[in-house]
Amino acid sequence: MDMNEIKEIFFQECEEQLAELESGLLKLNDGDRDPETVNAVFRAVHSIKGGAGAFGLDDLVAFAHVFETTLDCVRSNKLEPTQDVLKVMLRSADVLADLTNAARDGGSVDESRTRGLVKELEALANGEVIQVSAAVAAPTAAKMPEPVAPKPTDESGFEPIPFSFSDFADETTPLMEAPSFQIAFKPHASLYSKGNEAALLLRDLSRIGEMSINCDMSALPSLDKLDPEASYLSWTVSITTDKGEEGIRSVFEFAEWDCDLEITPVVSDAAADEEELPMIPVPFDLSALDSGPDEEPAVEAVAAEEPFVAAAVEAAVATTQIAQSVNAAIEKREAAAAPAAAQANANAAANASAGQTIRVDLDRVDRLINLVGELVINQAMLSQSVIENDASGTSAVNMGLDELQQLTREIQDSVMAIRAQPVKPVFQRMSRIVREVADMIGKQIRLVTEGENTEVDKTVIDKLAEPLTHMIRNAVDHGIETPEKREAAGKNPEGTIKLSAKHRSGRILIELQDDGAGINRERVRQKAIDNDLIAADANLTDEEIDNLIFAPGFSTADKISDISGRGVGMDVVKRSIQALGGRINISSRPGHGSTFTMSLPLTLAVLDGMVVTVAGQTLVVPLTAIVETLQPEAKNIHSFGANQRLISIRNSFCPLVDVGRVLNFRPTQADPVEGVALLVESEGGGQRALMVDAIQGQRQVVIKSLEANYTHVPGIAAATILGDGRVALILDVDAIVSASRGQPLKQEMSLAATG
Repeated sequence: MDMNEIKEIFFQECEEQLAELESGLLKLNDGDRDPETVNAVFRAVHSIKGGAGAFGLDDLVAFAHVFETTLDCVRSNKLEPTQDVLKVMLRSADVLADLTNAARDGGSVDESRTRGLVKELEALANGEVIQVSAAVAAPTAAKMPEPVAPKPTDESGFEPIPFSFSDFADETTPLMEAPSFQIAFKPHASLYSKGNEAALLLRDLSRIGEMSINCDMSALPSLDKLDPEASYLSWTVSITTDKGEEGIRSVFEFAEWDCDLEITPVVSDAAADEEELPMIPVPFDLSALDSGPDEEPAVEAVAAEEPFVAAAVEAAVATTQIAQSVNAAIEKREAAAAPAAAQANANAAANASAGQTIRVDLDRVDRLINLVGELVINQAMLSQSVIENDASGTSAVNMGLDELQQLTREIQDSVMAIRAQPVKPVFQRMSRIVREVADMIGKQIRLVTEGENTEVDKTVIDKLAEPLTHMIRNAVDHGIETPEKREAAGKNPEGTIKLSAKHRSGRILIELQDDGAGINRERVRQKAIDNDLIAADANLTDEEIDNLIFAPGFSTADKISDISGRGVGMDVVKRSIQALGGRINISSRPGHGSTFTMSLPLTLAVLDGMVVTVAGQTLVVPLTAIVETLQPEAKNIHSFGANQRLISIRNSFCPLVDVGRVLNFRPTQADPVEGVALLVESEGGGQRALMVDAIQGQRQVVIKSLEANYTHVPGIAAATILGDGRVALILDVDAIVSASRGQPLKQEMSLAATG
């Protein structure tokens, strides 16, 4: 593996660390004060800094160092993570991401922006903030009352002496102390050249236990022979910690290759003494202990006669008390350690499961998926040939093919699962867009995300960023009102944008909801008339008016700005969603906000479909769109208007759509009684009964793009290859339903629901 490959792996890990950083900062911004969250944020920046130092990325190392220092103040409770502090840190995370991208792609970052954030971070980490925290803690400590000696309790003048049981706790501590280690640490010159500092490593080491340090300066030369880039100092550290050797090595995680490090366990004298306590024989008469509580004079008499017996009794009582104290302390320590041990086991299990991953080039996965797709096609062809030559369907070959079909399906599902990834990385990118745009226009907006772990094909994820970016910018600029207008309307000055993802019926639904003013339909209508998009006397429904914002060149902005006004944003959204085989709908309530719903296929590779025949042509209808199939009867068919027909289904009427007529496969409508009706459901279009001539069966088919191999065909989403080698067209259900409502099949309606 050459250096370029190692560097590429580093940048891939940087993407993961940056995602972890932003996720942690957003949790802190929402009020999470879990120390582990703070530690995760700190580790992310520290990891980026350490790796960048290894590759000599000085700008990235310098900024990460300042960022890390400020985060360390938060980690050590010297800096309170308030909203203002977290705003600076979120902007710093954005700059850190920009510096990482610049280092990878060879670009540059605005130096004035970086310098400004460095000054803000240094201001947060300066001594004034630390002094305030210390001043707050001082009065708290001063409030602790000193023990007051009680007054004499009897006439003899006896005066009790106050004491603290904590003194005894110190004596028992050696019996329960954590393991100790001796550390020999000698940095190399490369450690400093890569951005690490020995002082910071020793400081981090001090946080995991009690330690003492001895610095060896014997190798330090005279000033005239001193090399400023060399390393002369070494340290010997004695540390007592319950983190073990693994915890110590984690401190030196990014410096272990650039130093001489020896860690030696130390067995304490107390532990050795505890293992072998000396047995001292004491002459003792056991009968002296047989006395009950009322026989104390007898014990005293025995003690008076034989002084050594009294001494033995006293020694026995003292030994029993010490043993009880030690047992109680050990039980208390074990009880306190039990939850920590359970948590450690849980973390170890989580780390073990998280570590069982490998990095594979995406091209290899794509090739594997293509080969599996060809396997499915060949398996279907083989099954078709056997069925045609074996009418009984009971031969051993036929049974073997059934098993092959099941195995092929399992292989295909497993391979498709490899490409499935959560939408979390895309959702996290939207947080930055909300912050930047809101700051530009002076609005207070909070982004809430749900369903970040919803998985979808990586091809879909890669193409989601652009439409989501335009929709987020549109919601911030046009959807959410200014704080003044929101307060006047009785709303919270801070607006909320909710981005969610979930699975439904074999598809993924992504919703973008805001609590803004909603769509001003009068203004949208007037703008459409001014731009000659509709006639002045056009009678449009609310849904049709809302969809005007997707028209090319349409914008309600009064002037062109860096954010909006050119009328390209929502047009790009619609085209991008349709190119993915998806669809987008709008619902808006004036004064309450708007909701944009995108429905996308989980994968662009395969789908389960119903193979049907229409006017001699073979079509595939996506199975996820079909509600039920039924055989129409003459009594249930009703005419409506000149050439519209309805079918009665369980006391309700549903429009009947002749697919062959809509696609111009035949000049006239066919007789519904002679065909089969497929009850389908399309978002925004309600239910329709699609009439086909016959159903051949249900199959899983491999999607082949028509636009890439031929050209766009209105009403058709894609194509596939059947088992007999013929090409079958995959129906665009949404386009057919829209055509049944009087809308002609257009070029842009090709983007259909394929799964």
